[in-house]
Amino acid sequence: MSVPELARDASDAAATPTGSSSPRRDLRALIMRLHFYAGILVAPFLLIATISGGLYAIAPTLEQVIYRDYLHADPSGPPLPLSLQIRAAQLARPDLTVSAVRPAAELGETTRVLFTDPSLGESERTAVFVDPTTAAPVGETTVYGSAGALPVRTWISQLHRHLHLGEPGRIYSELAASWLWVIALGGVYLWVRRHRTQRTRNRETPRLFTVDRTARGRARTLSRHGAVGMWLLVGLIFLSATGLSWSKYTGANIGELRAALNWATPVTDSALDSSATSAAGGHEGHGGHTGTTGDVQVLDRTIDALDAALAVAAENEVRGRVEMSIPSTDHTAITITETRQPWAFVTDAVAVDPASKAVTDVNRFADWPLAAKLTAWGISLHMGILFGLPSQLVLLALALASGVVIVGGYRMWWQRRPTRGGSRVGRPPVRGAWRQAPPAAVFAIAAVAAVVGWFVPLLGLSLLAFLVLDVAVGLLRGRTVR
Repeated sequence: MSVPELARDASDAAATPTGSSSPRRDLRALIMRLHFYAGILVAPFLLIATISGGLYAIAPTLEQVIYRDYLHADPSGPPLPLSLQIRAAQLARPDLTVSAVRPAAELGETTRVLFTDPSLGESERTAVFVDPTTAAPVGETTVYGSAGALPVRTWISQLHRHLHLGEPGRIYSELAASWLWVIALGGVYLWVRRHRTQRTRNRETPRLFTVDRTARGRARTLSRHGAVGMWLLVGLIFLSATGLSWSKYTGANIGELRAALNWATPVTDSALDSSATSAAGGHEGHGGHTGTTGDVQVLDRTIDALDAALAVAAENEVRGRVEMSIPSTDHTAITITETRQPWAFVTDAVAVDPASKAVTDVNRFADWPLAAKLTAWGISLHMGILFGLPSQLVLLALALASGVVIVGGYRMWWQRRPTRGGSRVGRPPVRGAWRQAPPAAVFAIAAVAAVVGWFVPLLGLSLLAFLVLDVAVGLLRGRTVR
């Protein structure tokens, strides 16, 4: 593409139809200015999220390789009762209270016994890994969250989530997720419009989904930026939506909306009726007692009941890789919940009375609201779990391609710089873009921006900051000219 053609492309928004004395009104100039400033100012956060997200995508596989000695053991016979395995783990950590267990689901896997550890952070537990055929502990480490992430995966997860800066660091990831879909949709609009404009000028039909390898310089960078962005659109919007569901501020708004619409994820009820529990056995005079001695005795009886509870869960079609809670109070049932695993689209759960072995609650994934199901699947896919290694590779490719698009955007900015004097970087799109847009469209965009900005606070606040900064720069330049 020649230099005059590039100049003509850059002035599309100001072009006037033949025989008309007024500029054509459309949204291109407005969206171009928004896409430019958002790309320049937010792209660094997106690039960090892209790099850490690529690592996060393959973290489940890295975990299996790095901690293989913890997760697997050579079988030397049939599995021993679960109660024996847990007591072996208790001997390894007598200073901690056992709270849950993940039994080995297949031969050659280890049982994961989980302990409450006051010295650890939020959502962290100590795990002792036990060979189920010998009841011998093979190692221990810290696990994080409902996914039971091991240290390397946890480190990558927290890097992606808040850069190891704690709660203040979550602003970076929420800001990136808030703007990702806006930048992606704006870029696609600009690229498709450019494609249609060039086609109406009787030029050679431009490429929409492939890179024009005959182009040179900025034109080739633009071609790569646009074509790759088209392929990434669906994936970027998905990552933005699922990322926002975990965010601090927008995530809270999403939670409130789901609760108001009865779309919340159902919770398994583990509470037991006190009179029924007492009548079921009395617990040797300790029924209803929650003191230290009573808790220890209840905990021991609960551990003895785990094998039977696991069998009851299997009879109710809750099986495979599960996590079992180990309550230490009389009025709490054992909950058996299927964990997120590759190619597992259902996560059922049951609650079992440790005394009577009766099922007290059933939580079927099939009964969940559609929004809750979609959220569960989206989170599992975002974590690289839903489809196992194939989904992890796709997410990694998505991260790499996103990095190419982001770097390409900065490169175009550099290539657009004046070649003689002036600024060392490219000029921003011309001011007054909103005047070229139809008034009705401007009003609609402002109304939508206000609503979306309220629901996605960091998007709204940063957009307001962009506008204030842009107006201030405009006023300053106006005074300078005078």
